Parts: sequence; structure tokens; C-alpha cells
Amino acid sequence: MFGFLSTIGIPELLLILVVALLIFGPGKLPDVGKALGKSINEFKSATSASKAEEKVSEKPTASGDSPDLGNAPSKDN
Repeated sequence: MFGFLSTIGIPELLLILVVALLIFGPGKLPDVGKALGKSINEFKSATSASKAEEKVSEKPTASGDSPDLGNAPSKDN
């Protein structure tokens, strides 16, 4: 999911932290982190819910529910 993070090293992370500190300030930075964490958790729960719905919709029907079209008589007969 976050394959690009493997190329980010310690200096890059420190630079990102310093820029965030300059933009938001020391007072707002914890609030921004908390809001970002909540957003990520909501996104994860929404994607896992949609994956669960896909799994439910992909379940095969019972053997007697759908007609077997391979044995259906043709119109020519």
C-alpha cells in the first residue's frame, strides 16, 4: 500500500516533520496528527466494509437456484 515509504529515509522524514512544524506550529501539530489518524482509521474501515460487501455479493448461489444453461433444449428441436 505504501511502497513509496521504503525509499524515504531518516533525513527526509525529519525534513517533513520540520516543514509540518513550521506550517502548523507546535500547538496545532498534535491536533493535526489526531485528525489525520482518525481520517486514516475511517478510510480503512470504509474500505474493509466495501470488501466485505464484495465478498458477500460474490458468494455462489445454491445449486438449485440458478438454471443449468448447458442442458437447456435448443430452439432448433
